[in-house]
Amino acid sequence: MRGKTCCFSGHRRLPPERREAIAAATEAAVRTLIAEGFCYFGVGGAVGFDTLAAETVLRLREDFPQIRLIAVLPCADQAVYWSAEDRFVWERIRERADKVVCLRERYTPDCMKERDRHLVDHSDVCVCYLTQYGGGTGYTVSYAVRRGLRVVNVAEEPCF
Repeated sequence: MRGKTCCFSGHRRLPPERREAIAAATEAAVRTLIAEGFCYFGVGGAVGFDTLAAETVLRLREDFPQIRLIAVLPCADQAVYWSAEDRFVWERIRERADKVVCLRERYTPDCMKERDRHLVDHSDVCVCYLTQYGGGTGYTVSYAVRRGLRVVNVAEEPCF
């Protein structure tokens, strides 16, 4: 799939007052990639930016039926401590995804980084929402840069 694949990475907490702007910037980035021939979009299955990105791809799939959403989950029990609303939203996304990859049956201390590496290793572009280094998003974007991916940061004030 390399050559046509994009992954997403972003913070779990999005500022509510910035959500619409983040969504618009994400949609613009995805539309640009579709115009460049990208058709596979991988998301990590987390709340926050992953959810926003997945919803964007699913919405755009109505106009661009050639695009595919691939949900890469770190573990099957990832959502066990999520709110009922967040679990409901992700279950709907998961049902509509074209492919679901689950890397582990149960949570392990390294399964999140394994998911992040899997997304990057199977992609050519990383669309991110990164406002501060640290945590999983900082790790993933740094890894993407080291692997030579083009990185598109949709944050209004990116940290790189």
